[in-house]
Amino acid sequence: MTLPERLPASRLLAAIVVVLLAMTAVVIASTVIALDSLGNARSRSVDRVEPAGRVARDLARALLDEETGLRGFVLTGQDDFLTPYLDGRRTEVESAERVRDLVGDVNGRVKRIEDLARQWRGQYAEPAIAGIRLSGPGSATTQDTDRGKAIFDQVRAEVSALQNDIAELGRTARAELDHAAAVVLWLVIGMGVLLVAVIGGLSLLLHRLLITPLADLAEHTRQVASGDFEHAIDASGPRETVMLAEDVDAMRRRIVQELETLAAAKTELQRSNSELEQFAYVASHDLQEPLRKVASFCQLLQRRYGGQLDDRADQYIDFAVDGAKRMQGLINDLLAFSRVGRLTREQTVIDLNEVVRQVVDSFSERIEETRALVVAEDLPSVRGEATLLSAVFQNLISNALKFRGSSDPVVNIGAERDGDMWKFTVHDNGIGIEPEYADRIFVIFQRLHPKDAYPGTGIGLAMCRKIVEYHGGTIWLKTDVDSGTSFQFTLPVVPELVAQAEEVHV
Repeated sequence: MTLPERLPASRLLAAIVVVLLAMTAVVIASTVIALDSLGNARSRSVDRVEPAGRVARDLARALLDEETGLRGFVLTGQDDFLTPYLDGRRTEVESAERVRDLVGDVNGRVKRIEDLARQWRGQYAEPAIAGIRLSGPGSATTQDTDRGKAIFDQVRAEVSALQNDIAELGRTARAELDHAAAVVLWLVIGMGVLLVAVIGGLSLLLHRLLITPLADLAEHTRQVASGDFEHAIDASGPRETVMLAEDVDAMRRRIVQELETLAAAKTELQRSNSELEQFAYVASHDLQEPLRKVASFCQLLQRRYGGQLDDRADQYIDFAVDGAKRMQGLINDLLAFSRVGRLTREQTVIDLNEVVRQVVDSFSERIEETRALVVAEDLPSVRGEATLLSAVFQNLISNALKFRGSSDPVVNIGAERDGDMWKFTVHDNGIGIEPEYADRIFVIFQRLHPKDAYPGTGIGLAMCRKIVEYHGGTIWLKTDVDSGTSFQFTLPVVPELVAQAEEVHV
């Protein structure tokens, strides 16, 4: 599928949401219908049919009370026996109406019962009561009694049939209730199964449509990030993923182009640096001899003809001698600077405590002259060239003695562990350096003071930076100090020394 044909992830998610909403609506509607059916079935069974069965039994008892009360009155002629008869008539009317309200006139049974009861009362009960009141007990004939019994037997049969019909209605209502409950149960089970299936299917779909393409894209990206910049990035899936893959691949191609450009520039820079270092070495080395001659003859002129010429000639000779000496110093410093990193020697583990001690001994006269105090903490051992690292401490201590303030110089040298590096600090109480010159002071031959104010060529700190970087560290001026000057530089920790120290500690 090409990019224009791919569906965007937003549209896929919208389609999934629509399907889920539709399924949810169907499930909710089905559940509502099933619950409504269950409620109706329960209401019919509990609120109508079961009460109707009880009322039908009340109706049967009322009719039986009428028949029993009438029989007693016929035999005794006492009015007390008519009380059940009269109460039964009232109960009969109420029960018949109640049954009709609850379940209706089931198969016309209620109407037939009412008709037969009226017929029994009209053809037998009422005449019998009237005859007893006129003629006394025993006035009812056997023919009348048989006719009344036959009619009441029909009433009993209809009442029994009514009760059977209501019982059948109860069984039907319970069956409907059970069916509705089963429907709700299976619907709930189906909803659970459907929910599990939907969640599982949605998870698989999202994994296939989104997670898998993104994981493939991440794998391609990691392969490129590991250094395989020629590895083309391709991804499938929704439109956004494919577009992201194309953007990442375009970035990869841009990085490849930039790397090719940087490689060419690096090669050219290395060639240029090599030529510059070679030129500096050759120039400084080849200038040594003629400059030495110039300086020697200038000094001979100064010794032989000093005071024999006029003052201006003596001044010119002094300028020539001073310039030759300064040029010799510059050339010597330039030669030393060009040799750093070019004339490599085997790097060994060096005890910096011993290095600093030797440097301090070499400055003993100047330290005594300036009443300086050099305090060095317990310094670690590092891997490097002792001569070069000694030059770092020489330049920093020399600057502290040279650029001292009004009070006696105090130089503090310390070190602390900073991850895989040792961070060294050389702090003095001298005149200090303004923060805006923090970068300039490390440029070769850059001076912050006139050449007559302080001696030197301005190459010391540049030499320090080159040596420290050659050993894998960095050097900088710490600008957030209250007074004096504080230089900090880093050197790599020697892993085997750390391991030995840990074993000793354990």
